Amino acid sequence: MILHRCFAWDERAGEGGTDGPLWCPRIYQGEGRHDNPDTYGCMYLSESAVSTVVEQLARFRGQRLLPSLLRRRGLPLALADLELDDDGELVDLDDPVVLRRERLRPSRIATRDRRVTQPQVLALYDRHRQAAGVRWWSTYEGAWINVTLFDRAIGQLRVQSVRALSLEDPVVTEAADFFGLRAMA
Repeated sequence: MILHRCFAWDERAGEGGTDGPLWCPRIYQGEGRHDNPDTYGCMYLSESAVSTVVEQLARFRGQRLLPSLLRRRGLPLALADLELDDDGELVDLDDPVVLRRERLRPSRIATRDRRVTQPQVLALYDRHRQAAGVRWWSTYEGAWINVTLFDRAIGQLRVQSVRALSLEDPVVTEAADFFGLRAMA
C-alpha cells in the first residue's frame, strides 16, 4: 500500500533522521487527533496525496498562496510516497464491522475533540498489539482515507520518493483550490 506524507524536510537528514521522511516527530506531538506521546509516537499519512497537503494548508484558508506557506520551522514542506509492507495491519475505522466490534460511533471518531479521539486510539493501540496503525477518513473530505501509523511500525515503511513542494506543484494547486487560497498576483 502506498501512503503519502507531507512534512518539514531536511534533505540532509537521511530517511530516518530528524526531519527525514521516516522520522516520527514525537517531540512535537500531544495536540494531534491521535497523539499519545507518553505511550507512542505516530505519523499522519494518507492514501491521498492531496489530503496530506490540505492538512498542512488548512490554517491558511482565505489567505494568499505564498511560498512561506510551504515552510515549517525554516524547512520546506515535502511530499513523500511511502510503501507500507503488506503485513502492516491497520485497524480500519471506516469499516462498520470494526466500529461495531470496537464499540465506536462514527460521530465520535470524526469529532475534533482530542479528549475523545486520543483515548480512543490509545485503547486501540493497547488492544491491537500487532496493528501498524489506524485507518480513518479525513474530516475535510470523507473520500480521503488517512492513516495514523504508530512508531512501532516505521520499520514496515519503505521510501519510494520524496520531493520538495512548490506553488506550481499540482498537488499544492489542488489543495489550495480546496480552501480557496488565492495565488499571488
